[in-house]
Amino acid sequence: MMEQYNHYFESAAKASRDIAGLDADLINRVLIALADKAVEHTDFLLAENQKDLDRMDKADPKYDRLKLTAERIESIAAEMRNVAALPTPLGHVLSGTNRPNGLHLLKVAVPLGVVGIIYEARPNVTFDVFALCFKTGNVCILKGGSDADFSNRAILSLIHEVLKAFDITTDAAILLPAEREATEALLKATGFVDVLIPRGSQGLINFVRENSKVPVIETGAGIVHTYVDESADVEMAAAIIFNAKTRRVSVCNALDCLILHSSQLIHLPALTDQLGKAGVEVFADERSYSHIKESYPANLLQHATEEHFGTEFLSMKIAIKTVDNINEALTHIAQHSSKHSEAIISENTDHVALFLNKVDAAAVYVNASTAFTDGAQFGLGAEIGISTQKLHARGPMGLAELTSYKWIVKGTGQVRNT
Repeated sequence: MMEQYNHYFESAAKASRDIAGLDADLINRVLIALADKAVEHTDFLLAENQKDLDRMDKADPKYDRLKLTAERIESIAAEMRNVAALPTPLGHVLSGTNRPNGLHLLKVAVPLGVVGIIYEARPNVTFDVFALCFKTGNVCILKGGSDADFSNRAILSLIHEVLKAFDITTDAAILLPAEREATEALLKATGFVDVLIPRGSQGLINFVRENSKVPVIETGAGIVHTYVDESADVEMAAAIIFNAKTRRVSVCNALDCLILHSSQLIHLPALTDQLGKAGVEVFADERSYSHIKESYPANLLQHATEEHFGTEFLSMKIAIKTVDNINEALTHIAQHSSKHSEAIISENTDHVALFLNKVDAAAVYVNASTAFTDGAQFGLGAEIGISTQKLHARGPMGLAELTSYKWIVKGTGQVRNT
């Protein structure tokens, strides 16, 4: 049964050879043309997206990720233009050396080849992945979820129109059917697909990691903490907490757990005032509950249980944990973190240094919102995902992370005698 998908993989492998040598200026013109076309066809994209939205409960945390708006399409187009403006990493000499025998060695950046992306209700990923893969000479095989199938196919139709206009194979971007069997085939596409990158829930990521025969780069779920130290500026902390939690609740860098030094309990009403006005539901441990129960909206305040710690809420919900020192905060993070983004708000340089040294995460913040864990915000143009593992790539994955390298060895007739 899996053989029915082989033609997709064979086409991708061939296209990988075809696009590997495309001129950098041509690639940039394609991306700019696609950005323009996306904006020009906003009404078409929104109409197709609405078909997907109509099938999803608005209370589903994935609804916001699924939703396209004119403003979001403008932002997507801007990110594609940013990618086009960035220098290509391809052909970049990472290192070079001359050996005593006269051999000249160069370590040069090259495409990964065929990149498979398995993702859920995130149609913006379709644009982002194509832009980043195409810029780096990679073919992308996209396996979106059924929740976003109308949106993804509409986006792919625009991508293919632009590729055809530039006389480039449309197999540079392939969208697999939405059914689960296509995912299973992609996981087994050894010899055709060079790497798989899952984007979505922890369940999806675990499934891909446990079942793939193709190498996987994990873009993990974001269980995000912010620790308010005893020396933290309260006004600054309140603004950071509010932004990290409410800017966009469905994204992986959104705040899930506020860790509070016990000396800051007296300031908890001020720290959470804006959260209450915004309608954020709070799950507070016993000490924080007693300091917030008179000020926070009663219908939004609950007692925390152990299950609330280590949960990625993806909604207007947050947990509060009280600690008596920074070491307790570090222990809590170590126990519950997904190693995505973690933050400390502190004016104590020793505590900041300890936090930066001890916290194991792809992005560690000092006195700033975790909302910035994003490829565009990091100056990468866009991102193909945020890797929480340590091999090959970590954090927002931009152009450089979509390349491998090869050794080029130049000689003048050398032979090896030993």
